[in-house]
Amino acid sequence: MEQIAAKVRAGERISGEEALVLWREAPLWLLGELATEAKRKVSSDKVYFNRNFHLEPTNLCVFNCKFCSYRRPKGSPEVWDYTMEQMEQIVRDRAESGATEIHIVGGVHPEHDIYYYAELIRRVKAIMPEVAVKAFTAVELSYMIRKAGLTTEEGLRLLIEAGMEAIPGGGAEIFDEQVRAKICPEKGSTAEWFEVHDAAHRLGLKTNATILYGHIETLEHRVDHLLRLRAQQDCTGGFNAFIPLKYRNFGNSMSEVGEVSIVEDLRMLAMSRIVLDNVPHIKAYWVMYGKQTTELALSFGADDIDGTIEDSTKIYSMAGAADSRPVMTIAEIERIAASAGFRAVERDTFYNEIVK
Repeated sequence: MEQIAAKVRAGERISGEEALVLWREAPLWLLGELATEAKRKVSSDKVYFNRNFHLEPTNLCVFNCKFCSYRRPKGSPEVWDYTMEQMEQIVRDRAESGATEIHIVGGVHPEHDIYYYAELIRRVKAIMPEVAVKAFTAVELSYMIRKAGLTTEEGLRLLIEAGMEAIPGGGAEIFDEQVRAKICPEKGSTAEWFEVHDAAHRLGLKTNATILYGHIETLEHRVDHLLRLRAQQDCTGGFNAFIPLKYRNFGNSMSEVGEVSIVEDLRMLAMSRIVLDNVPHIKAYWVMYGKQTTELALSFGADDIDGTIEDSTKIYSMAGAADSRPVMTIAEIERIAASAGFRAVERDTFYNEIVK
């Protein structure tokens, strides 16, 4: 373990086997120290955030993943399926918010193809021309592109022409195919997820990547997931950030699994920073962790906490997250960063610093 820690301190890449040793044997304080050193090499004393809001067009979905608390079947009183005009109004209501990014994700709608969503992006940009559109998980993209009879590259080019500028990292869940078959057997495959992100990177789109951890997977599965992402980044260099997403067990068919501890959250964050030596940023998504754990996360390798959100997402609140109406003010972000010994820095979608 000491030899592996020395490699990390020296900035050398560790193997999967070494990652498992460190994950299992290193005391929490050591992982925090190593991850913080690695974080400082990338972003010094900065903690990034942006001004953003989410648009979630629907919670109807053709898939029925066992871990999902968001999806509702057609006919449920809890379904929403916004019209194009309703989504335009949501954007108009936030047009003066100062947001620099709109994050569009939702259920995989059974009836809408890529031409529908290209039109949505065009309407968003007509209302907020300066906002960056970060839209659709690889699973959504794969379905809507296939439904329209296009290739992945053709579909992405269509959305780029409409105004899409980046892709979030959702839908990755866990890459191990056997685990995936148990928790989301209907969902697009690992190969499809990578196909979309690989094509996006080659077209110049920056994307994020995620993992869903803390359910039935093992440490070996987590390390395998990180190594696959590291290999992809070696090839294309298109990932901006990695976001560990904690499984929340409220209101889904895997509730008996329970949730992992905050200590396990911190180990996940630290190991993500240590293993993913070629991914610039590690995000502690505050909506998922809650504000107190997010502050702790900044001492375990995270250098980004997402954004102001403005009570615009339901995905984690429906799964039992602490903040049922998630809003974070700039003052709160600055306080959290300062309490952890860092400095809050506003960024745009592409990690360019915004100076006001």
